[in-house]
Amino acid sequence: MPNIVIRIPAGVLNSDSKRLLSEQINAVAAQVEQIPDHPKHRFLCWVLIDEVAAGNWTCGGQDVSAAYVPVLIQVHLPVGVLDDATRAQYAAGVQQAFVTALAHERRSVLTSCLFNEVADGAWGVNGALWQLPDFARHAGFRHLQHLVS
Repeated sequence: MPNIVIRIPAGVLNSDSKRLLSEQINAVAAQVEQIPDHPKHRFLCWVLIDEVAAGNWTCGGQDVSAAYVPVLIQVHLPVGVLDDATRAQYAAGVQQAFVTALAHERRSVLTSCLFNEVADGAWGVNGALWQLPDFARHAGFRHLQHLVS
């Protein structure tokens, strides 16, 4: 059950590339987090594309928009869903999703993927605090079903 926030300069994505990027990011999340291919489970993967206005993004204090497309990806998920190997798989999959969605882009795409793993009991869902077994039950994480009573 990730919440994925993507920050990208405005105007880089058209409607087709947004759709493709969202599909690709959802596919990566489902694969890495072992979320079953069922709408009730997949619904819990939220992707937000936040387009940052021109001039509001610098790298090293410089506007690098002529040569680069900087992208910040924040993946919020419960602690215990990923390990080092799956974090690496996630980062590689996210990078590939951007390469695919931005195949038309002439500038270099620079991605920074941050994994914000939320402590057990520190994530509120619809007014209730969830722990890892709750996430395993609702998201259907195949590798964590032993936690579901």
